[in-house]
Amino acid sequence: MFDLLIKNGTVVDPGAGLEGALDVAISRDRIAAVDRAIPRESAREVIDASGLLITPGLVDLHTHAFFSGSYWGIDPDPIMARTGVTTWLDVGSAGAYNWLAFRNFIIQKAQTRIYGLLNISSIGLTAPNWELANPNYCDVDMCCKMIALHHDILLGVKARVDAGTTGNTGVMGLRRAREAADRLQLPLMVHIAAGPPALEDILGHLKPGDILTHCCTGRSNRLITDTGALRDVARRARENGVVMDVGHGAGSFAWESAERMLADGFVPDVISSDIHQLAALGPCFDLPTCLSKFMALGMSLREVILRATAKPAQVMGLAGEAGTLKPGAKADVAVFKLCDGNFPLYDIFMNRREGKQLLVNTLTILNGRPVPRLPDPPPMPWIEPDPDQLALVERGHVPHKMCAC
Repeated sequence: MFDLLIKNGTVVDPGAGLEGALDVAISRDRIAAVDRAIPRESAREVIDASGLLITPGLVDLHTHAFFSGSYWGIDPDPIMARTGVTTWLDVGSAGAYNWLAFRNFIIQKAQTRIYGLLNISSIGLTAPNWELANPNYCDVDMCCKMIALHHDILLGVKARVDAGTTGNTGVMGLRRAREAADRLQLPLMVHIAAGPPALEDILGHLKPGDILTHCCTGRSNRLITDTGALRDVARRARENGVVMDVGHGAGSFAWESAERMLADGFVPDVISSDIHQLAALGPCFDLPTCLSKFMALGMSLREVILRATAKPAQVMGLAGEAGTLKPGAKADVAVFKLCDGNFPLYDIFMNRREGKQLLVNTLTILNGRPVPRLPDPPPMPWIEPDPDQLALVERGHVPHKMCAC
């Protein structure tokens, strides 16, 4: 007997080559079978997914889940339950000095499966900015020691490199992050936004397997020129094996950048949300909404699901375990309704595009068990929402509330 059977839906798992009218059976915490017309009587519990999409639990390569312990961190479980994002990579919310608090008080208590990158700054993202401005915080030895002690969860190193984080230290923090990643033979993720440092100086430090996040930024270090052409340095970085990650957030996605890049055939390798305290507010830049935006730009459902399941799982070294419905994998499943209509979608500058389809999560299954919806806690007292965002919320432009499911 299977423990759970999801019937009558349409499976979309391009990474595993599983697509179409297929049923998904679960035994305990593992996918047991994916096949046509699995008998209802073979399972103790049956979920009818008629008219719905069945995907692997989504894998978000850029999140901030150090709730109440960092400026940006959110409570992951309510968002996991309503978005289908079952595997999170927290990227640098904690550094060496506060990693243990993050692991002991958030990661171990959360339902959500959370991995991490350790910030090269030992204080992590305790404050909104400037973590690389003090060289004394960029302690390579302590970073390496902490990752070595917690290598079951810590998968690499993170550095935010822009005018708001580095002060007058230039690429000092980046050089030290590079040294730590090389010493550990692990990937490095680098955030870009507004310079200085210049994009060319940043990309020159990245190696194959490293991750450039915020690749669709509209800030001065964007990957396109003022005339809209893709920068040669960005093309060379991808050719050299650097992973291009979206990392939408509340400050790192511009329609113009994404449109020009796609028109040039430069499709992001991974679509991630950069979900955090500000990004979780209306108009809600969660991962299903980010995927809907790239469909509005012309990408197919299959293409966007691939970049939020198998692709990020591969980057994290979790291929075959997460982001897949292959039998034997973790039984993490997301069920979506693909709504048709006219949906207002926004970039971080509140520029609007109309989407014809919107992905809305109806059920999240983690470790073989349906996850109940949970209320969001109030924002941290230091968070001040953008007035434009609040105005959109008041007008009902919150994606997961725009489509009745």
